[in-house]
Amino acid sequence: MTAIEVLDGGLLSTVQDLGRFGAQQYGVPVSGAMDVWALRAANRLVGNDEGAAALEITLAGPVLRFDGPGVIAVTGADLGACLDGQPMPSWQAVGVAAGAELSFSGVRDGLRAYLGVGGGIDVPLVLGSRSTLLTARFGGFMGRALTAGDRLATGRCADWQEFAGRRLPREFVPEYGHAPTIQVILGPQADAFTDEGVRTLLSAMYTLSSQSDRVGCRLTGPRIAHRGGADIVSDGTAFGAVQVSGDGLPIVLMADRGTTGGYT
Repeated sequence: MTAIEVLDGGLLSTVQDLGRFGAQQYGVPVSGAMDVWALRAANRLVGNDEGAAALEITLAGPVLRFDGPGVIAVTGADLGACLDGQPMPSWQAVGVAAGAELSFSGVRDGLRAYLGVGGGIDVPLVLGSRSTLLTARFGGFMGRALTAGDRLATGRCADWQEFAGRRLPREFVPEYGHAPTIQVILGPQADAFTDEGVRTLLSAMYTLSSQSDRVGCRLTGPRIAHRGGADIVSDGTAFGAVQVSGDGLPIVLMADRGTTGGYT
């Protein structure tokens, strides 16, 4: 195939790779896939370099038509992938014919799926990455989520037939679930919280808020007590860092996080 036609963009479908490194000193976030393992797997299944550009698909998937034969793989969340109306196996490379349509029937497990395409998605490099940064409106496809009528170019994959049928061994396929236990490492401002506050973080049940996005996951639940204020001199941030603002509720920083943050 040489292109993908977007018939329906879905809820939030963006082009992502492993991220934009080397520009945080200028305030440019890393961005890239929210589920790095799933993106890497999708690319390897279809014979790409693991950092090739793929589609990140959130909750409600798009409808896509392929203009020529090739190979694709859907990994990550189970959003009910269907090829020409029939269920399509995930975590497996599948050959597609010219005119084939990929759609998604609805979420079953997880939140974000990834579509790897033989040859990768061909969009311009911006600061060394093809990832979309929605907040700054650059990278990916015109700096935005896909909408109906868009047409994505793909790279060449002349030997795509040899990858069709390749699948990831079951032991490497994650189970996402809806109530995971999350492991944490206490950070450099751990002493800014009371002992009871730390115990709360390590033992309480938190729920993902609807105010979450690619910048951060806001959690609702028991409040985490500070010894003093929540503000600090701005510090560098990392994927997965947990900030606790003045309201005592945690925010888990994600792929499009700011490069620095001023909360404990």
